[in-house]
Amino acid sequence: MKYDPLNDALSVINNAETNGKLECEVSPASKLIGRVLRVMQENGYLERFEFVDNGKGGKYKISLKGNINECKVIKPRWSVKGTGIEEYESRYLPAQDFGVLILTTNKGVLSHSEAKEKGVGGKLLAYVY
Repeated sequence: MKYDPLNDALSVINNAETNGKLECEVSPASKLIGRVLRVMQENGYLERFEFVDNGKGGKYKISLKGNINECKVIKPRWSVKGTGIEEYESRYLPAQDFGVLILTTNKGVLSHSEAKEKGVGGKLLAYVY
């Protein structure tokens, strides 16, 4: 039984990167996982990904670049104001301007830099560097 599909997906990606693989598959698929993968792709951590409907909830086929050192889910999902993102950057990312915090906001799933630009807060989902 899977309790946190996002955590399972990021664990699969992290393990594939650690083992030097170029591709991995994440199942079951969800809209949230797809949006997190999109943010990772926009920030240069993934080559591409595609949804495959297999009749069992679907799956994502992911092509990796080899740029990920670590990607993990943030638990508990802290609420963050638009002005308080810097505190969590220093907590979860190893250096300034290195890595990405992924937040869910009322404007969608965004990276921390996009959330700062738009001046919105939300809940922290994950980090990648």
